[in-house]
Amino acid sequence: MKAKDLDRLFDEGKEDVLQYFDLEQAERPNLVPVDVDLSLPRWLVNRLDQEALRLGVSRQSLITIWLADRVEPRQRAAAE
Repeated sequence: MKAKDLDRLFDEGKEDVLQYFDLEQAERPNLVPVDVDLSLPRWLVNRLDQEALRLGVSRQSLITIWLADRVEPRQRAAAE
């Protein structure tokens, strides 16, 4: 199947296009986690923990979300 035909099927929304993909072989290389060591003052860790608790997420998730929110708009602006 050609890409334009697959795009058309997807856009029409009448058919599940996932049947045309081999999901066993699918990769998302830029989403593979990478460990990063970060030293922060205790007061900042405490504040992060308070906010993470308030939002019901882990400290790591909070930091990831906040960093992504900060970096993403700059990447979009640079691409334009």
